[in-house]
Amino acid sequence: MENWKTVLKEKLPLLGHRNWVVVTDMAYPLQTKPGITTLFAAEPFQDVVSCVNGLIAEAPHVFAHVYLDGEQQAMSEQLATGWDAYREGLAHALNQKDVTFVPHEELIRRLDEVSQLYQVIIIKTNLTIPYSSAFFELDCAYWDADREKTIRQ
Repeated sequence: MENWKTVLKEKLPLLGHRNWVVVTDMAYPLQTKPGITTLFAAEPFQDVVSCVNGLIAEAPHVFAHVYLDGEQQAMSEQLATGWDAYREGLAHALNQKDVTFVPHEELIRRLDEVSQLYQVIIIKTNLTIPYSSAFFELDCAYWDADREKTIRQ
């Protein structure tokens, strides 16, 4: 089995805007589309998120929009044991990065659409807390929507 870090480091220079990297819990389904590569990480979820976040931050060509399952806003320690520690660890792993909460099913739909044309890398962890995936949508680091709009006028 290939090491997830090695695969991600090799693929990251090939990835660009519209590609996604997702870190998931253990129950996340194995998807069969050719545009989706699924890897397994034995390290703790927060360590994997921190590493992915760091590798993307170091890349000169991309940055990430980070999405979390919208259902996280309703979760609690009473609903899922370990939730409070998960939230604290995730906040630390994302290093103060802004996140957008989106319903889980909408994020899955987006991945399904994106994977028809673009590469999606999913890194499954052994975390067993529901609605705990972190979705990194890559975007161009050296170009922005305002400048794109300028050339399209």
